[in-house]
Amino acid sequence: MSNLPLIFWFVPFAAFTALGFSWYFYKKMIKEDEGNETMRKIASHVRKGAGAYLKQQYKIVGIVFIIITVIFSILAYGLGVQNQWVPFAFITGGFFSGLAGFLGMKAATMASARVANACRNSLDSGLRLAFRSGAVMGLVVVGLVLLDISIWFTILNQFIPEMEGGYRLMTITAVMLTFGMGASTQALFARVGGGIYTKAADVGADLVGKVEAGIPEDDPRNPATIADNVGDNVGDVAGMGADLFESFAASILSTALLGAAAFMSAEPQIQTNAVLAPMLIAAAGTILSLVGIFFVRTKEGATMKQLLKSLGLGVNISGVLIIIASFLILYALNIPNYVGIWGSIVIGLLAGIGIGQSTEYFTASAYSPTRKISKAGTTGPATVIISGVGVGLVSSAVPLVIIAVAITLSYGFATNFNFDFANLNQGLYGIAISAVGMLSTLGITLATDAYGPIADNAGGNAEMSHLGPEVRKRTDALDSLGNTTAATGKGFAIGSAALTALALLASYFEEVRMMFVKILHQPETLINGVPAKDAAFIDFVHHYEIHLMNPMVIVGIFIGVLSVFLFSGMTMNAVGRAAQKMVDEVRRQFREIAGILEGKAEPDYARCVEISTKGAQKEMLLPSLLALIIPVLVGLIFGVAGVTGLLIGTISSGFALAIFMANAGGAWDNAKKYIEEGNYGGKGSDAHKATVIGDTVGDPFKDTSGPSLNILIKLMTMASVVTVGVAVSYHLL
Repeated sequence: MSNLPLIFWFVPFAAFTALGFSWYFYKKMIKEDEGNETMRKIASHVRKGAGAYLKQQYKIVGIVFIIITVIFSILAYGLGVQNQWVPFAFITGGFFSGLAGFLGMKAATMASARVANACRNSLDSGLRLAFRSGAVMGLVVVGLVLLDISIWFTILNQFIPEMEGGYRLMTITAVMLTFGMGASTQALFARVGGGIYTKAADVGADLVGKVEAGIPEDDPRNPATIADNVGDNVGDVAGMGADLFESFAASILSTALLGAAAFMSAEPQIQTNAVLAPMLIAAAGTILSLVGIFFVRTKEGATMKQLLKSLGLGVNISGVLIIIASFLILYALNIPNYVGIWGSIVIGLLAGIGIGQSTEYFTASAYSPTRKISKAGTTGPATVIISGVGVGLVSSAVPLVIIAVAITLSYGFATNFNFDFANLNQGLYGIAISAVGMLSTLGITLATDAYGPIADNAGGNAEMSHLGPEVRKRTDALDSLGNTTAATGKGFAIGSAALTALALLASYFEEVRMMFVKILHQPETLINGVPAKDAAFIDFVHHYEIHLMNPMVIVGIFIGVLSVFLFSGMTMNAVGRAAQKMVDEVRRQFREIAGILEGKAEPDYARCVEISTKGAQKEMLLPSLLALIIPVLVGLIFGVAGVTGLLIGTISSGFALAIFMANAGGAWDNAKKYIEEGNYGGKGSDAHKATVIGDTVGDPFKDTSGPSLNILIKLMTMASVVTVGVAVSYHLL
């Protein structure tokens, strides 16, 4: 048993620092005035609805987790094709992921009325309160990830004995990767369920309220308004928190595993340092995100570009500081070619910024793509749809180019631009650590994302509480900014998913090697003529004939693409079915409850909340379970070659489709907002009604199917990694 290096304890220190500051921001937010009685009442309705939904969701997800844990236990203790720590790691990953989402949602639901009230004073007061409330979730997510990693690394270092040939750290990191699957599973349920909930309510509120009845958005006369506000929290806060929890965890853990593999033949201290590097960089990024958070502020009457600049300042400061800090960390660890590996980290960080800037350009109303969609509204809904689809498709090209360049350069820097197979493991380590670089400032990046639904709810509260036009103008400005930051956050999450999934694909082959050496106890089995314990990554590629002339690989690719489109179609249809029930209910209330539209009677908000809750719980199960079942079946039938093709097809098509859906949806939403600011006839005009239709179509694009795809990519990859024993031991073809 080995003692942990002193430098490792910086990781739990960063975890507790992040959690401590999240508590500080939360307590400071709670002390702010929640406004008048009406504002407090509305906020209370939203809190109760969100809490009730999550309680029901966690019951269902808990049952699924119990079943999966039993299956993992059978694989580990019954069939002997899995490490015996796996079931426990899986459970903790799901628990911490769910906890991150819950705590972030609690902060968001407490903040909305307070942000609306702060906007009665100034735009800057509203922005800072909303942003720091969003920072609660950002810091909780990164803090819990680092805490979970610290706990498992400490436990496994105590209980896993010394092994020859560097296999001890390989075993530790392979087990730790499993809790990433638990996090991914919880995240997918949270994203799909929350996305269905929020969009069913949003579509019902928009189509019947704004289009048919002609009443404003978030009007208290609309029965679906409370459900809509609840949905923003369960989907865009709890769902996004769980989503980026697993992204952060998976990037760190896959890099740690590849670091253990890349430096197996090096001195033990070098291998240990390569494993610790992603943890320490993530910890440093967490601390430095706190610095950036305190730089976010603005002035009264700020334009959209000025507001974006205010948020960008905090993110950019954190980014510059982590570039410096990561170099110092790698220098101190003395990893071979630390300068090149540092270059990979910088490339990942720049790629994240580039994807964010691209998303901002294609979705913000300050730029021409979104304004052209607004103009298309003057000729009707059809041209709005066509224009939005076009913008979404074109917008996908830039992130794809950025990721392709990032993969090439991060691999090149890590290998001194020597692209032969002898340097493959080091190159893959470079790609993986670039994903850590991209997510290193997640504390502040996620704060900008969580800020969006808080600002949206604040606007809803201001409208329903009949606050003055000046307050509503400020909340509208914050809300419009939130639409862009949410779209940027989704692009960022999807971009990180592509790099992380590629790292996980490489980790898959390391898990194959671990199967032969440590699980099946066949270290001398020949792999491409080399004993398994000595075989390199490329030996396993040749052994399993991973090439495009192998029909198993081609079949796997097609199944991967099929999975992405099937999942998207199922989640879109789920929103459509739930939204239809919501539309029928809102129409019924307008028709049967006398005095609603005159403001003389209160709608039955609870009934709409109930419809969204039941619809989400019913519809989320099948698409989420498919993500777990398909990798296992492909591994069982087509083996390692089929799973490799599956992951290639899923990663490539899923990334492109997710970017398209997120950006198209964001652009449609802000095109509507641009008209509501008084352009092309303003609210109530034909152009406005046309863009409301576009926004309604875009809602499940950007808030259900699109953001769920990045979790699908990683969950299918993670499920393949964790169930590798099935593909190695039992495949039929």
